[in-house]
Amino acid sequence: MRLSRPSLKVRLLVMLVAVPLVAWFAVKPVRVLEPRLAGVSCVSATVCVDDLTRVEEAVGLYAEGMAFVPDLLGSFKGRPRVIFCATQACADSFGLGARAAVTVGTMGTVIGPRAWASFFVRHELIHYAQAERLGTLRLLFKPQWFVEGMAYALSQDPREPLTEPFESQRKRFRAWYAAVGKQGLWQAARDL
Repeated sequence: MRLSRPSLKVRLLVMLVAVPLVAWFAVKPVRVLEPRLAGVSCVSATVCVDDLTRVEEAVGLYAEGMAFVPDLLGSFKGRPRVIFCATQACADSFGLGARAAVTVGTMGTVIGPRAWASFFVRHELIHYAQAERLGTLRLLFKPQWFVEGMAYALSQDPREPLTEPFESQRKRFRAWYAAVGKQGLWQAARDL
């Protein structure tokens, strides 16, 4: 007896269901798309927390970053979503691991327990601005001295010196930025 193959429609339907499920469990940063399913509370469309006693602090950090970064880089096109994890368990549910924070293109940002500081939030919002202006995929092909150096330099990260390679990346970005200037930043970045 020969079994017939499922129709194209059935195979497409299975893929439409399976791919998001596999991504949800295998690629944890994808969870920024629907953080409530990862157990956090979203107090607005842009701020989510795992500890509701820290909402005011999270909202303040977000507001400060949203005022700071556009002054340097121009207005955001979208409204970045930031998930503030006060616990490592929350951070791990988004795949943060040893990182303090991560921005997933323009999908969202996760701030881990040790990154609840203005310069960390600014750093991640700078990555969001990079993804908006240059494109998430194109950003993958930009030099790390630009991607990370820009975020460390412009966020006013007070740690001096940073561990390597980040300190060298920050220094190289500062030298490049001094040559291209604020007005020429995005065009020069596109040309990298």
